Amino acid sequence: MEYPGISFSESDGFVFLRSEPIAARASLDATVLNDLLVQAGFGDCQIDDAAIASAAISCNEQRVPFVVQVAQRLGAEVQVEITEDEMTASVSCTPSQSGAPATVDDVMQALAEAGVVFGIDPAAVRQACDQRSGEPTPVAQGVPPQDGTDTIFEESNPQTVDRAPQLDEEGLIDYREHGSIAVVHSGELLMRRIPASPGIQGQTVRGTILPPRPGHDEPFAAQLQGTELAKEDPNLLQAAITGQPIRVHCGVMVEPVLRVPEVNMASGNIHYDGTVQVDGDVTQGMKIQASGDIVVNGTVDGGLLEAGGNIRVTAGIIAHASLRAGGSVSARFAEGARIFAGTVIALEDMALECELQSLNQIIVGASSPQRGRLTGGTAIAMMLIRTPILGSEKGSVTKVVMGVNPELEAKYQTLQLRIDKEKAAQEALEKLAKQLSSTGDPKGMLERVNASLKHAIQIWGRSLAERNELDQQFALARKARVELSIGVQGAVDLSFGKLTARLRKEFGAGAFFVNSEGHIVSADVSGFAVPVS
Repeated sequence: MEYPGISFSESDGFVFLRSEPIAARASLDATVLNDLLVQAGFGDCQIDDAAIASAAISCNEQRVPFVVQVAQRLGAEVQVEITEDEMTASVSCTPSQSGAPATVDDVMQALAEAGVVFGIDPAAVRQACDQRSGEPTPVAQGVPPQDGTDTIFEESNPQTVDRAPQLDEEGLIDYREHGSIAVVHSGELLMRRIPASPGIQGQTVRGTILPPRPGHDEPFAAQLQGTELAKEDPNLLQAAITGQPIRVHCGVMVEPVLRVPEVNMASGNIHYDGTVQVDGDVTQGMKIQASGDIVVNGTVDGGLLEAGGNIRVTAGIIAHASLRAGGSVSARFAEGARIFAGTVIALEDMALECELQSLNQIIVGASSPQRGRLTGGTAIAMMLIRTPILGSEKGSVTKVVMGVNPELEAKYQTLQLRIDKEKAAQEALEKLAKQLSSTGDPKGMLERVNASLKHAIQIWGRSLAERNELDQQFALARKARVELSIGVQGAVDLSFGKLTARLRKEFGAGAFFVNSEGHIVSADVSGFAVPVS
């Protein structure tokens, strides 16, 4: 059906309906006007439904011509979204309604108006223009800062000894047997220092500069004994003497090495600031004291050895010999000896009627899994005792004490006394500061008192952190174990702290430890555990 007097026109993207009053024209409604609008070629435009409905009424009722806007051509709309951290900008282009599609220039202008000036990807911009679904397309990406690297110290000698014990998550030290003494010669390169880097700055899509965290820079440690910096490069550390390289924090030291055929009445006792290597035996009653390691390629027959580092004995330790090391003590076997180690006691074969104490672990029989044994005497360790056989049917009672570290306990008690004093000093300063604040400060003391209080709180905080570290070590001690690859033979008194089990029957391969209920239990190799009394 035709509707004379009804026409549509366009001006500057706006679509208008013109109505001429025709007496014989059929009645119109909004649906008819929509159809006529589509037939006129404006169906893709944005149609104003309210205007269409009103126009239909006017066409039927008005007796004078009129013109009204009923639709509009709309180009694609560009919207920019920027993430909260300003690291990504995305563009969504809504489809045009019979108008112009979005162009690269449109997108670039929208980005500029949103303040996006960095990291714009031209290919992504073109892709956003072609996107018809209106989904956002990432078109600009910021660059995060790259933090600097801390100073790196690269060792040049793989045989450098590191005496600092490294605990794993179970509280055990990764003990590894060292061979012969590694020796470096004067002028030999020991370590390369790679300085910290400042990092690389980043930038947001809005151009905000993101500064990096510079790496922590550390120099070589001061007073590295037996070393010097290379003249051509202060980041190279080299040996100044011939000796044993020792890894320390931020550097390497070179300890002088004293080498003697044997230690007996002819050589006399030895007191040496460095490492001592004995090619033969240490005989009855002779003494060696060294700040570094002691290496004996023979037997320690009743001698007395004290080392700040490790003690290594190729043969045995016998005849009431006494050894004390800040680090580890290792030997093929020990009989009737007293041995103290700050980290690990490692005996390849057996320990017979000895007094052994290690602040971490005692390992016996690693090289003799069938005949290795710990028999008689006393063995005290904080974390672990491992041996094929514990006790002897023919020997005396073997006493084993686990989870004990007298040095750690003494350190804890001393620390606790210090914490109490620091807390008392802090409370006295707090009281004085409060008094000065309330009663007046005619002598101007409050500022100095507050500064002293702040310093006292810092000191007290560091002491609490130190105590927390000790508490963690004590917590690890509650995981102490005795591990046996063959079992228990004869009489053994086994203690874990204040708990004691007197073992008077044979046990097979497995382990002893304290369970979660606070009982000493024996677990077989399958893990099945039963309490022992």
